Amino acid sequence: MAKLKSVYICQQCGAESAKWIGKCPSCGEWNSYVEELVQAKKTAGSALLGAKNTPKRLQEISQQPLERIATGSEELDRVLGGGLVPGSLVLLGGAPGIGKSTLLLQIALKMQGKILYISGEESESQIKMRADRLGGAPGELFLLAETGLHACIDAIKEVHPRLAIVDSIQTLYSTSMESAPGSVSQVRECTHELMMLAKSSHIPILLIGHITKDGSIAGPKVLEHMVDTVLQFEGDRHMSYRILRTHKNRFGSTAEIGLYEMRGDGLREVHNPSEILITQRDSKQSGVAIAATLEGNRPLLVEVQALVTPASYGTPQRSSTGFDSRRLNMLLAVLEKKIGLRLSAQDVFLNIAGGLRVEDPAIDLAVCAAIASSFYDTAIDSKVCFAGEIGLGGELRAVRQMEQRISEADKLGFSHMYFSRFADIQQLTPRSLQSHASGRLDQVFYSLF
Repeated sequence: MAKLKSVYICQQCGAESAKWIGKCPSCGEWNSYVEELVQAKKTAGSALLGAKNTPKRLQEISQQPLERIATGSEELDRVLGGGLVPGSLVLLGGAPGIGKSTLLLQIALKMQGKILYISGEESESQIKMRADRLGGAPGELFLLAETGLHACIDAIKEVHPRLAIVDSIQTLYSTSMESAPGSVSQVRECTHELMMLAKSSHIPILLIGHITKDGSIAGPKVLEHMVDTVLQFEGDRHMSYRILRTHKNRFGSTAEIGLYEMRGDGLREVHNPSEILITQRDSKQSGVAIAATLEGNRPLLVEVQALVTPASYGTPQRSSTGFDSRRLNMLLAVLEKKIGLRLSAQDVFLNIAGGLRVEDPAIDLAVCAAIASSFYDTAIDSKVCFAGEIGLGGELRAVRQMEQRISEADKLGFSHMYFSRFADIQQLTPRSLQSHASGRLDQVFYSLF
């Protein structure tokens, strides 16, 4: 019988210690060490595929074409780089109630071939009830309510599905480990066993992972290193839109996003998000500007809303939703120093419509235009959009992929667009869109106001 030993493991980063430590020396967390019983056993080396590997010359290695499996969701296929790769291990993380299980169940209902859905959180009747609500054709969808790792592996080998879904990795437990399900040791061991199964059987496996209070995947950081792809399902639970982002992808780009809308009958793919993110207004309003941004390689037109009012208290308020508050303070300093807007005694509130969080620096020009519009109480034409980064000297800096932004603005019927004159544009702008290329922020304001 293998010998049992007791070690203390950090529940945040997975660091091990022979004794209890108040502060983890690896990640700096306090009171994160928990005593766990681990079983010392012999490892089987790196026999991932059963045969012994020998070193080969690079010229001797033949490159096989990378096959892809369509999931039935265009947004997910775009994020994955064209579809699932056989034998890949994909981790999907997100906040509770954001729609992770709904997304993967919809995929299981749409895909062709045998699909195995393993749930450790819900019973088979609960999954059947949700599948009926989603309204998909079940096809060859197999359900299994199980938390034992070896029972799940036996089911995957027996069914040999085209895709296996595990909901969630924190609920599985291995009998070779004495620790409780969800602990660092159990999560690491279960993920390792599933990775070996995926590589040896060429069956793609999708894992659902819980997240901590700071938004990171629960469990050790090595979990994200073991899987091939890490996806993050984001969004405000009080809003209807969800964003699927790629944090790691060994088989594609990490710059793509997918956009979904949560409805009563499940998640709906949003193919043209710009039309939804821009509010339809009956009359002109001050403090509103449209920004041509990029999420990954996808152009999006979002609405920036600003409200500037006299401060009622001694210290003016600076509040932003969906935009970095530190960058907002920098832009306010530029507006006061270079443009002459007296904002030191004004409360400034900024909001990105639709519940999105934008990190593209090209939104700077639209933020400044919205703040100035609210300060002067002058509305900006709804057919005008902006794309440009603002420097500390008030200069208008060029942003990447300007042609895609112009094309998206022209497709949605915008007539004017302001951007930097230093932008690298190979093709001519459409005739229906009048371009305004400027080098400084004051030149843009002189044309607008």
